[in-house]
Amino acid sequence: MYDLKTHIKNYLKYCTTQKCLDEKTLKAYQIDLRQFSEQISILDVVKITSSELENYISKLHQQYKPKTAKRKIASIKALFHYFEYKEIINQNPFNKIRIRFREPMILPKTIPLHIVETFLSTIYKYRQNAKTDYQKRNALRDAAVIELLFATGIRISELCSLKDSDVNLYDGIVLIYGKGDKERRIQIGNESVIHILKEYKNNFYTEIQTCNHFFVNSSGKILSDQAVRRMINKYTSLASIKLHITPHMFRHTFATSLLEADVDIRFIQEMLGHSSINITEIYTHVAVAKQKDILTSKHPRKDFHI
Repeated sequence: MYDLKTHIKNYLKYCTTQKCLDEKTLKAYQIDLRQFSEQISILDVVKITSSELENYISKLHQQYKPKTAKRKIASIKALFHYFEYKEIINQNPFNKIRIRFREPMILPKTIPLHIVETFLSTIYKYRQNAKTDYQKRNALRDAAVIELLFATGIRISELCSLKDSDVNLYDGIVLIYGKGDKERRIQIGNESVIHILKEYKNNFYTEIQTCNHFFVNSSGKILSDQAVRRMINKYTSLASIKLHITPHMFRHTFATSLLEADVDIRFIQEMLGHSSINITEIYTHVAVAKQKDILTSKHPRKDFHI
């Protein structure tokens, strides 16, 4: 009979080879399950009871914010589903546990559209005024990256993992492999975006072919999400923008802007690659914030003379 740590090691291997989970999810599982194995007093998984799990869950709630605790519990729950599937345990102790969360609603942070315009204009001006070919090429790549982030609402991890064959600039379609290897296609609807992507591809053709990824760094290797973050910080500073901008905020801005333009939320769900409409619905709370502007400027009561 293997002990808990050995079973966890086998489970993580299973997640890598069979479930094909992405690197970030695997890392989170490793952290959460190592913590669980170190803090639970029972080594034999068969002897871990609902009571033991409830005590551990209670400690998690005391130590972490609801969102973090929820993730850690989900990691352990997935482990026990694996034990049940592999018939390592006869009965899953989680079946007797009812977990409810009251998470505070954290609204997604968006970028005001005039700031997005300023941000993009800064990249193009930097490219135009660049003194060296090296600076011009990098600015071209930077413009292509940000334009695609905003044009498609793509996740930063999805953008960095794009292969050359995933980007069809003739038809303006990007093939995206999202969470859980779910595939979706996004149409690029703006000719200026397609133009800058074509220019980037022509300029970086050799590096793209060698690397087999669409976006590359100055060394001709895969562009990392850290590099994109540094890039955003650079142009935020150059544009004297006070707002702290992250790659994911372009995704939030993409979704919220479409919702405010009366696009059906189910279309937005599909474009974002959300598995559930409940995830997408958080953007409705952001869109509601625009009501004040609409009702202040559009409601006919403002024209009454009483």
